[in-house]
Amino acid sequence: MVCLLADGHLLLEDRPGLGKTRFARAFAEAFGGTYRRVQGTPDLLPSDITGSLILDRSADAANTNGRSDGFRIRYGPVFSHVLLFDEVNRTPPRTQSALLEAMEERQATIFDETPRLPDPFFVIATQNPIDMDGTYSLPEAQLDRFLMRLELGYPDTDAFRAILDRIGADRPVPVQRTAQTAATGIDPAGLLEMIDHARTVPVTTEVRDYLAAIVEATRDQQRVLLGASPRAGLALLRAARVYAAARGAGSVHPDHVQALAGPVLAHRIVLADAPVVGVTRAQLDYVAEVVASVPTPKHRHDA
Repeated sequence: MVCLLADGHLLLEDRPGLGKTRFARAFAEAFGGTYRRVQGTPDLLPSDITGSLILDRSADAANTNGRSDGFRIRYGPVFSHVLLFDEVNRTPPRTQSALLEAMEERQATIFDETPRLPDPFFVIATQNPIDMDGTYSLPEAQLDRFLMRLELGYPDTDAFRAILDRIGADRPVPVQRTAQTAATGIDPAGLLEMIDHARTVPVTTEVRDYLAAIVEATRDQQRVLLGASPRAGLALLRAARVYAAARGAGSVHPDHVQALAGPVLAHRIVLADAPVVGVTRAQLDYVAEVVASVPTPKHRHDA
C-alpha cells in the first residue's frame, strides 16, 4: 500500500508458488481498479503490452477515434489500473523498454500516438531469483523505476494452514476487470485522493538532511559500483510520507525513513564484490549498515 500510495511501482522477487499472482489479483480487487496480467516470454513484443493500430473500415471509425486513415487503436493490457507482469525478466530488452515508458511517463507510444494511461497506474512485476536460464537481466535503469522491491517469503505454519483451509479446495475466481467500487469502499478516485494527501505530509529540514545523508552514504566508491541515485532519494521521500500518513503522524519521522530504506534502496545498488542481477542479502545488509552509520537526528514527536 505504501508503494501504491507513493505513486510508484513494485518488484516482487521471490520463488515460484508463493502467491505473487494471487496477491496482485487480490490487490486489484481491493480498490476496484481494472486489472490485467501479462506473462513474460522471450517472444513477447512491445505491441503485446502497449497495443497496436488495426484497420477499421466502419462508417463511424473516424468519429470515434479521431483518425482519418481507417485505423483505430487496440489498447494493450498496460491500459489498466493494476498491471501484473509475471516473470518480467523473461522478456527481451526491446519489450522491457516499452514497459519503461509506461512506468516513467504514464503513457504508451502506439505508432504515431501516445495516449495517457489510467490514473492511478500501478505495475507489479515479478521475477524468480533462482531460475535464470532463458532470462534477460533487468538493466539498472529499469530497476530504478521500481519504487520498491519486496519478497513474500514462505508463510509460517498457521498462515499455511489457513491457506489450505481457505484456498486449497477453491477454483480460481475470475477477477472483475471493470473499474468499480470494491467491497472495501475504495475506488480509483479515492486512491488518487489518498495519493494527493500523502504528498502534503510535512518533512522537516532535519529529516530531509537525514534522508539525503543516507542516500549519499550508499555511494561508497570502495564498496559499490552503483549507489543510490537522486531518483532513489525522491522515491524514499515519497514512501516515507505515505508511511507517516498511514500512522497518523503529523510529519515524517526519522524512523519512517529507516523502515523503508531497505525496500526502496537495495535493488538500486550494485556491490563491487557481488555484481549480480537481482537483490541479494548482501545488498539489504549494506543498506542496513549505511542507515546505522548515519546519525539519527532528534525529532520532536507530534503531539
